[in-house]
Order: sequence, then C-alpha cells, then structure tokens
Amino acid sequence: MSALGRPIFVGKHQRNLDSKNRLTIPSKWRFDGDTEDVYLAFPDPTSGSIHVLPPSRVQKLMELMESQNLSDEDLSTLQDKLFSEAHSFGCDKQGRVNLTEELLAHAGITKEVMIVGRLTDFRIWSPDRWSSVDPKANNDDMSKLMKLAGI
Repeated sequence: MSALGRPIFVGKHQRNLDSKNRLTIPSKWRFDGDTEDVYLAFPDPTSGSIHVLPPSRVQKLMELMESQNLSDEDLSTLQDKLFSEAHSFGCDKQGRVNLTEELLAHAGITKEVMIVGRLTDFRIWSPDRWSSVDPKANNDDMSKLMKLAGI
C-alpha cells in the first residue's frame, strides 16, 4: 500500500496459474478489504488481455454510469456488452484470485501469466500477447511515450 492510501499498480510480474487456475496478485498490490468482491475484470477487446479495475476505479465507473441518461441506447449497449462479460472478485488469504474460464480463454491464458501494472489499474496477459506489445521488447521510443503521458 502506498502513502496515498491505495495501491500503486506498477511493474510487471510473471506468474503461473496453480492447479485450480488461481492467480496470485503481487503482495504490494493487495490491501485490507481485498478479500471482498472489490475488483472488476473484463475482456479488453482491443488488446486481447484482461483489464482489471481496483475499487477506486470501480467506484468512478459506477458514478459515471449513474450520471448517464438511462435512455441513451449506446450507453445501454455498452453496459450490456461490457458488464455481461465482466467478473468481480476478491483475493483469498494467500492473495490468489479465480478468473473465469471465459476471461482466461479471451486472453489466451493456459498456464503462464504476465500481470502488468498501469498505475491506477492492471492488465493480465498471456506472455505471448504481452511480448507483442511490450514497449521495451518492441524498442518503442520511450521518450515519445513519456511525453504523451505528460512526464
């Protein structure tokens, strides 16, 4: 837990699913209360990964959805598609989570996993898919990416 009172999701962590298809979340990313269904995971259609939102991001998303016009058909379609495929979860006492077979299949995950921090959330990748987008592996211009992020 950071001094900000919530985890900072940074770094990349290689893991393996255990025999029950459980994934261990990095210990620095865990917090008191994460045993409840506080995370929201959904298939990312553009990257082929699993996008995971922690409670702070889930709260913001809920507030955004609540502020929208209920008769907005595009929003209704988004909600139907996104949340029908989403999965909420918490960690067990060892920091392990269960992801649905559908999410694992979407990400092409069978055993090996890359968990990649994105500061305010994280993604779960198959190592093969991650290697195709990893900025370091692709020699992308990091200064260009940092400038884009305002760093």
